[in-house]
Amino acid sequence: MEESQILAKIKDIKAKMKPLALRKEDDQIPQISWILLLKILDDFDLRREDEPDFKPIIPKPFRWRDWTADKKLTDQPLINYVTTELFPKLSDLPVEEGLEVRQIITSIFRHVNNRIPNGMILREIIDEIDDDDLSFTDINVVNTFSKVYKKLIIEMRNAAANRAVFYTPHAIVQFIVNYINPDFRKKEKVFDPACGMGGFLIESFNKMKQFEKSSEDIVALRENTLYGVEKEGEYFLCAVINMLLHDISKPKISLGNSLLKDTKTITTKDQYHVIMTNPTYGGSEDKSVKDSLPNNLKGASTELHFLYYVLESLRDGGRAAMIVPNGVLFDTEKPASLIKEQLMSTCNLHTIIRLPESIFQPYTGIRTNILFFEKTGHTEEIWYYDMPIREGIKGYSKTKSPTLDDFTSVMEWMKNPEANELAWKIIPS
Repeated sequence: MEESQILAKIKDIKAKMKPLALRKEDDQIPQISWILLLKILDDFDLRREDEPDFKPIIPKPFRWRDWTADKKLTDQPLINYVTTELFPKLSDLPVEEGLEVRQIITSIFRHVNNRIPNGMILREIIDEIDDDDLSFTDINVVNTFSKVYKKLIIEMRNAAANRAVFYTPHAIVQFIVNYINPDFRKKEKVFDPACGMGGFLIESFNKMKQFEKSSEDIVALRENTLYGVEKEGEYFLCAVINMLLHDISKPKISLGNSLLKDTKTITTKDQYHVIMTNPTYGGSEDKSVKDSLPNNLKGASTELHFLYYVLESLRDGGRAAMIVPNGVLFDTEKPASLIKEQLMSTCNLHTIIRLPESIFQPYTGIRTNILFFEKTGHTEEIWYYDMPIREGIKGYSKTKSPTLDDFTSVMEWMKNPEANELAWKIIPS
């Protein structure tokens, strides 16, 4: 199936949803996604059925091929089945050795609801997806659909407007991953504690997979290298699909709030060699989240809480890149000062890239920075680079997104930093 045909099919499905008060992409795409997920998982199982000791991810009679085959299951009986049988079963699948992915499925179906109330329309949508030409047993379909799904995520971001805090422009993700350069051959574990749609993890995978040389490499990269956490159920669902479509068949991501973890319980086995993240900021968290901080750090903002969590989760010798708002650099409250003091005393904060104000437009105009640091001892000097806007435009926007080329001069400068009209060095006191 060609990309244009898939896009036409998705357009038709979205048109069916609009009369159901699912008018915007950020409402529609999560609903399309839970249906798609079941189709993808079943098709992936079809590819594996001849393997020794094969076990289906979803057991009979809840596999996609089982219940969708009954064309008489429609209207209210279909809604009843999905609500009272399918979702409860999928939210309580037994997790077994070799079927750890079931934990991801149960998490999704405990937190994502069917919001399509009309069983006739739900049946039509299911039939659109249950198309012989849209078979995820075909690697070409998978590759084509991954491109389509990327477009759907961008549509979802655009519809979410200033709530699109989960989305990092692809060019920024590429720049960070290219600089950090994770390497599964060194058994590095890569982590994003606020992984959103999985951008940093997928970009890391794409960069590293060129070095696969054996079946052991394939397993190591896909199953023992990439880790993430996301707290929003619908974004987590989209991240799982995004990773599956990029040939990461056993995603090691979990649904939850990283900030709920008591950092006193973090041991070496809980730490990572590489952390890259753009956590949410400016929002408020429940008191239970703030209680996970040590007493002297309570009251820290969400973004500073994330910075502390990253510091505690980074292995000795590890490296990190984290996008933070300006407030992190200038906050002088005691919790902020203590967290930044820990950053400077335990890590080499070698570079801060100051991003243009418009780079996250139209979703936020807050000035942001990328902190690059390594857990190799205290900071002796910090280089700042004030990234300019691309020539020929007044600012970035929905139609003028940043590109990887915009970061070429930044990357070149980082190879051999020196002072100029855009860059300067400070010596921390």
